[in-house]
Amino acid sequence: MPQANNVEEYINQQQSAIASNPDCGNSHYNLAVAYLGQKKYQEAENELHEAISCSPNLAEAYVQLGGIRLAQGDLEGCLDYNQRAVKARAGFAEGWGNIGFVHMQLGNVEEAIAALEKALRWNQKFLQAYTTLANAYLAVGRIEESIETNLKVIEMAPDFSVAYNNLAIAYLENGEFGLAIENIDKAVAMGYDVAPQVLEELNPHR
Repeated sequence: MPQANNVEEYINQQQSAIASNPDCGNSHYNLAVAYLGQKKYQEAENELHEAISCSPNLAEAYVQLGGIRLAQGDLEGCLDYNQRAVKARAGFAEGWGNIGFVHMQLGNVEEAIAALEKALRWNQKFLQAYTTLANAYLAVGRIEESIETNLKVIEMAPDFSVAYNNLAIAYLENGEFGLAIENIDKAVAMGYDVAPQVLEELNPHR
């Protein structure tokens, strides 16, 4: 298939591919992703369901459906689709990462930790999973593991201001004020909007 010059041409190509082979799950999926780029969510959802009907193990399609549910504020729906994604493909790191993220939003921290650790077993460079896991560890008082996980994030992405903020909070919880100040200052220098109460709590230790 020739390279498309724009989204409309790409959509036409996928529609032509579907017309000649209606049972091609990948073509339905590709068309759905193009529709998502245009914010045509209903059309995208229809094509994703067609993709799954043709290719029941297409885990990416379940994840995209979960993303649509998340955009609609439906956390339970997002969770359900991502659970279907990892059922379709057990080692699908993105699905496990999304499950962990949703469980954090729902306040199910232990379930979040279990899912995020699975995500990282399958993809050891999954930055967002490390970041969410560090917050989850902090939430249950596993401070040293939170620090260690944030340090991994910074090792992978030295300019990721969120990780410096999160690391500073973990050090603050641990009573390591010098390290907390050092990292919160880095977060501020990178333009991160640090919570005022964190800065206030650290001021007496400067």
